[in-house]
Amino acid sequence: MAKVVSAERAVAQIKDESIVGIGGFLGIGSAEELFLALEKRFLEQGRPRNLTLVHTGGVGDGASRGKNVLAHEGLIKRLIGGHFARVPKLGAMVEEELIECYNIPQGILSHLYRESAAGRPRLISKVGLNTFVDPDIEGARVNGISREVMVEKVSFDGEEYLAYKVPKVNAALLRGTSADALGNISLEHEPLTLEGISIASAARNNGGIVIVQVEKLVHEGSIAPQAVGIPHIMVDYVVVAQDKERHHRQNYGTYFDPRFTRRDIVSENLFAFAEPMGVRKVIARRAAMCMRPEFKTVNFGIGIPEAVCSVLQEEGLGDSYTPIIESGVIGGMALGDMNFGASISPDAIIDQTYMFDFIDGGGLDISFLGLAQCDPQGNINVSRFGKKVAGCGGFIDITQNVDHIVFCGTFTAGGFKAGIEDGKLRIIREGKIKKFVSSLQQITFSGKMARAAKKHITFVTERAVLELGDEGLTVTELAPGADLERDVLGQMEFPPLVRGDLKPMPEAVFRDPPMGLKIT
Repeated sequence: MAKVVSAERAVAQIKDESIVGIGGFLGIGSAEELFLALEKRFLEQGRPRNLTLVHTGGVGDGASRGKNVLAHEGLIKRLIGGHFARVPKLGAMVEEELIECYNIPQGILSHLYRESAAGRPRLISKVGLNTFVDPDIEGARVNGISREVMVEKVSFDGEEYLAYKVPKVNAALLRGTSADALGNISLEHEPLTLEGISIASAARNNGGIVIVQVEKLVHEGSIAPQAVGIPHIMVDYVVVAQDKERHHRQNYGTYFDPRFTRRDIVSENLFAFAEPMGVRKVIARRAAMCMRPEFKTVNFGIGIPEAVCSVLQEEGLGDSYTPIIESGVIGGMALGDMNFGASISPDAIIDQTYMFDFIDGGGLDISFLGLAQCDPQGNINVSRFGKKVAGCGGFIDITQNVDHIVFCGTFTAGGFKAGIEDGKLRIIREGKIKKFVSSLQQITFSGKMARAAKKHITFVTERAVLELGDEGLTVTELAPGADLERDVLGQMEFPPLVRGDLKPMPEAVFRDPPMGLKIT
């Protein structure tokens, strides 16, 4: 096994100015020992310098693990990523303008690796038009020192597209489960397969280096050809994790759970959990009413959208659709928090690249997503607030390629508190932060494009339901117990339209028993 070396020896081959493709999604696929070895080498030897890091989902725990250990001035020159909330130490460097940063949609990034492998100079897509990614707006630049042109506008057959510059990835830090004597890598314990083969192929074809951290070594021939996730011809070095419990976990919340990668393990009452009665459940219940029989592939975002899935299960409708996660999971029970990205008993796990092919081509029927800020045109910001850069993740890819979207969230934020009493909403303390604002710092979702495409856009809150139409936002339903002037219009920075026959939100949403929901 000539390719098997220590982490220190492997990362010593990474050169100054390298463009490094990072595999991982939170803690899934995160090559922790390679990151630590790279940090150690830089602190001791001052090398390598001025690296560009490319990642799709933020590889970190929101504190100090994952890519956070690489947050050193001089080590990193540039970030190209989809999401940054889980790498706050690098995010702080971006905010202080110590490093350049470009926020590219997650699905586009997953495809850019493939384009880099094939030697193509640009990726052409409509994803990102009329958002902050558009060169007519911000061009994906996150701070003042980020001046490179990463996105250009082009036209084909009379239609506008975005042309994304393809980074020439020439180093790869990846993770797998097993490595055989040739250097073939399998992924049997990985909750996601992500885009490891695309990153490895790009680094190999661009004359660079591919390093893979694994859990164990196996004999040649032990890995079936169909089970090879990264073939040996793309692998330069294999590093066996020395501290598996800390540095080779399935995700930050779990060291190892076989149900993340298998469906043949019986889990008692897998979906037998109920969201407790409260504001989250009210929003989730009303959002669940947006389901239709024809909606078979469904995407749920994090936060309140997760509760929509719980409500559908409680109503006995869990078998009527198949949930998907943009990271590559089909079916099963999606997990949140430090296990986000993984599912228990999934039907299938495919590469993230192919999942976004499916999404971009219109494979999703409906998506339930979070609600942060919305302006009079129905534009939404979920990616930047003040200096804090959260990043768009897969939000842009999903919202621009699905016809039915339900944005779910409380009407205000910042200390908001409400109760449900006798089938009515009672606002105990109003939030200090308005979500429906006159202007946005950043556009992550284009209401203009959604209206032009005749998408069905619904905003569900605890006190009102709004819809996006040709003339803008319209209040269509009001919660029992809520006052239209005081609790809705008075908590918005702009006057919406109000439907003439304003309806009450269904009373069953505010009662404890299951609603007896039927998808019709």
